[in-house]
Amino acid sequence: MTETNEPTLNLGDEQFNHMMLFLKTPITQKTHLDYRFGDSELRELKSGIWAMPAYLQDDDSFSSFFLFTMIDNDHMVVAFSQGERHDKQLSLSAPMTTGQGLNQLYANQEKRAQRVLKFLNDISRADEAEWRQIED
Repeated sequence: MTETNEPTLNLGDEQFNHMMLFLKTPITQKTHLDYRFGDSELRELKSGIWAMPAYLQDDDSFSSFFLFTMIDNDHMVVAFSQGERHDKQLSLSAPMTTGQGLNQLYANQEKRAQRVLKFLNDISRADEAEWRQIED
């Protein structure tokens, strides 16, 4: 329990699949470099959709990508997508919630998932984003 007597959610918890990180201001050409993870930086795939690797290794078929994207109600969220290799091309799967993406990463690369969660929590603690539970 937290200080407010709310249950805490942890990586791997089923309920964590329903958590989404909402940014307070959208990513722009001017701010995208503020969101580096390790040696990776955000790249704009198309207007309003930014991506960067959360986990990508040449010798591992599993990969995970951050997707910073606008949703219906004009909020920018941090979603996740898995990389899918086709010959020498890499495409991204359908987006998933922040929590679901973290849980999938946790199932494959526990330590990396913990680093990614810390990165996202640092953004939240800097008052640039907030975690929300969403309904399916």
